[in-house]
Amino acid sequence: MSILQVQGIHHITLNGADRQTSIDFWQDMLGMPLIFEQPNLDATDLNHLFFSCGDGRTITVFTDEARKPSDQPLPQPEGSLHHIAFWVGQSTIRVAQSRLKAVGIASSGIKDRGFMDSLYFRDPLGLLIELASYKFDPPLGHTHAQVLTRAHEIRQARGAMAIEDADIADALLALTAN
Repeated sequence: MSILQVQGIHHITLNGADRQTSIDFWQDMLGMPLIFEQPNLDATDLNHLFFSCGDGRTITVFTDEARKPSDQPLPQPEGSLHHIAFWVGQSTIRVAQSRLKAVGIASSGIKDRGFMDSLYFRDPLGLLIELASYKFDPPLGHTHAQVLTRAHEIRQARGAMAIEDADIADALLALTAN
């Protein structure tokens, strides 16, 4: 039994390098406006940048002018962050690979995940970033989670390893039939 109810992600805070590296990546590269900054109230020698993700939530970054960027992949010990995924539209993910390449950032290329497409690349500090784009729109009055829940049930019934396009199509039919 749950003892509390989480209502969603409020924000994610990352340890960044210097201020300008963070602004160049989060605002200028990913289009997340810097909405404000102030000292880190728990360690005032660090700066705290707040970037808008576009859905009312924020990504925040602690910066320190003594830190320098390193694009080496971050270690992946237990309990560490593997990657952050950002929701983008199908048009955006389709042009992202060439735009990343144009500015010297290597990417994984678009990966078909059945119900979504993914594109991976690293931020200036080695953190793995994913651009994720659903391949469907939920029916009016339903959420992506409801479609995925139904598609998962369909996929399990047919004994498949992962959700595929047909599972999504059948889930959409099932949800609109009710």
